Amino acid sequence: MDNTPPKLPESLWRRSPTPAERDTVRQNPELLAEARLTRALSKLTPPQVGSNFTARVLAGIDLADQAAHRQPRRRAWRLWLPRLAFAGIFTFAVVASLERYQGIHHQAQLARQLASIAGTPPPNVEALENLEAIQSMSQSAHADGELLAALQ
Repeated sequence: MDNTPPKLPESLWRRSPTPAERDTVRQNPELLAEARLTRALSKLTPPQVGSNFTARVLAGIDLADQAAHRQPRRRAWRLWLPRLAFAGIFTFAVVASLERYQGIHHQAQLARQLASIAGTPPPNVEALENLEAIQSMSQSAHADGELLAALQ
């Protein structure tokens, strides 16, 4: 089980180990490397910062914020444009297919009507010339009382 305190590696980044912690650091190779790295970095001179360092950092943050706000809008169009194009093509195909189906259905209906007209026999010319025959065809059928009495 590791006996190192949980904050010891992080505290070694900021300070040298105390005499009580030195034994723990010597036994753990990772802590030893951290302590050596902290000692080496403390020997470096701090970098020279320009007089406008803070202004440049804040300007960079503002620029990054502006870029982050603009980027989703561009991506939104890049995502939606292919979907809208596909939906438009699909809708056009459905409408065109429906129009074609209705045209074919109408043509088939006309063909059936023409076939039914062509299949009927021509009217009898003699019956058309005889007006009494035409009128007799249009009268409703009823029983002839005289004929029925004669048959009984």
